[in-house]
Amino acid sequence: MPGQLSRLFSTISRFFAPPVRALSTRLATLSPGDKLIASVLGLFVLISGFVGLYALERAFLVKVPAHGGSLTEGLIGTPRFINPLLALSDADRDLTRLTYAGLMGIGEDGNLTPVLAESYSVSEDGKTYTFVLRENAEFSDGRPVTAEDIVFTVGKAQDPGLKSPELSNWANIRAEVVDARTVSFTLPKAYAPFLEDTTLGILPAHLWRNVSNAEFPFSPRMEKPIGAGPFKVRSVVRGGDGTIEKYVLEANSRYVLGRPYLDEITFVFFDQEENLENALKAGHIESAYGIATKNALSAPYSRVFGVFFNGNENPLFARPEVREALSIAIDREGIIRDALGGYATVAQGPVPPGSLPVSEETILSEEERRAAAAEVLEAKDWEYDEETRAWTNDGLVLEVTIKTSNVPELKAVASAIQDQWGRFGIPTSVELYEPGDLTQTVIRPRAFDALLFGMVVGRDQDLFAFWNSSERNDPGLNISMYTNPSVDQLLAQIREETDPEERQEALERVNALVASDYPAAFTHAPDFLYAIPTDLKGVTLTRIASPSDRLATVAHWYRRTEMVWPAFARE
Repeated sequence: MPGQLSRLFSTISRFFAPPVRALSTRLATLSPGDKLIASVLGLFVLISGFVGLYALERAFLVKVPAHGGSLTEGLIGTPRFINPLLALSDADRDLTRLTYAGLMGIGEDGNLTPVLAESYSVSEDGKTYTFVLRENAEFSDGRPVTAEDIVFTVGKAQDPGLKSPELSNWANIRAEVVDARTVSFTLPKAYAPFLEDTTLGILPAHLWRNVSNAEFPFSPRMEKPIGAGPFKVRSVVRGGDGTIEKYVLEANSRYVLGRPYLDEITFVFFDQEENLENALKAGHIESAYGIATKNALSAPYSRVFGVFFNGNENPLFARPEVREALSIAIDREGIIRDALGGYATVAQGPVPPGSLPVSEETILSEEERRAAAAEVLEAKDWEYDEETRAWTNDGLVLEVTIKTSNVPELKAVASAIQDQWGRFGIPTSVELYEPGDLTQTVIRPRAFDALLFGMVVGRDQDLFAFWNSSERNDPGLNISMYTNPSVDQLLAQIREETDPEERQEALERVNALVASDYPAAFTHAPDFLYAIPTDLKGVTLTRIASPSDRLATVAHWYRRTEMVWPAFARE
């Protein structure tokens, strides 16, 4: 290119040389005054020419993202397991998402798209998936990603001795090397959501093969992981007490889908949400999720919250009229407006809003809600005692204890429900637990009669673990101990159904059946909020199943631009 430009300028110079010499001869004959006038006119013509060229350039050149720039983001908590097989916390998953890559990933449209894989095929019976790796797939240390790495990673996920959270996703699946770039997976039966599991980050077998299960969680390889993701670790900053304060990541030039535009992303870790918010306001960090600002992006969050009832713990909640009346008595619009700042959508069942056709819901006034709930109870011989201000039935008193996590949003929602049920004549108390304690002492042993909680429903819309009767006991997630043979059958069908229309129809029926049985009083689906600087472009949020999903397209984020001719613009 430099040689071509040199020859071009030489040609132009030779073309304009004779006219320039003639003009110089003519100017020599002019008087001083005429020369001044000619100089001014010449300067005017020159400036006009430059302005014209600039305008021409602006008219035909296009603005495109350019490499460079950085981003500083705040997170709650500190990372512990930067490893796709062990990641537990949001900080773990964020750093794992950036430093590792899977066969598949999430595209800008929110759908799954090949990453390490070049292509894949599915057998007619839906039980065998075959993936071909891209030729240029490399780990950040320069070693190629091979089928052996895929099989090794899946094998470790399946190893009961490692106790990976990914174990259930890969149980009973046979992974085989076909050749260096080809790997196949054979499932015991067709499972439509399987592709979602192939987003699992791939470990480099040459670094992890000889690490024992006992050493795995403590390996120094997790602090500065080697993966095939869009970024790699540059440095780790620790405080005086050894606590990790920052992680500095740099763009991975070997990333299979192309080097990210941002040169650097720094994560700063905080112990409390208040400190995170203050840091964002003060400008110490530039971005954070879960915080509402004027620049915050929002997207549907694949989570459905509600009060889950456990009739095994409290016989009151084994009675359908009690569950229905409690559900009717909740002012969901009021909760979203007053407790959640408007950043949520009313949930009409276990399927997140936006995943199914929206049905028109009649919004009742407080008086109408109370009347409707009272009608349900009175039909089953419940009476309201004006003296005790409580509903009773043959010696039973309708009262509720809501257990939930000690986080601001859930505390606010629980308080609102407590107030609403109290005004309806149902004495309600709230017990708060730290998130870890809630899981261990309340959810896993099913030690509650009413639990305010949220289900994380992935993009695959697989509700089996939450509502199938086989999942009633820990580690299953059917926390309401719900049983409905029709729902069981439909949930099994959804897992095996590959026809999108048939799957959607079955999902609609599940949503309707579960909602009508009232195993939970579904309340809302929160919005996912992501506060970012105004000059950060290319950020696309679709349906968010986990906070780390916001990073799915991070390689396309940019803060700098350049002007180029359309032919040189990157598609």
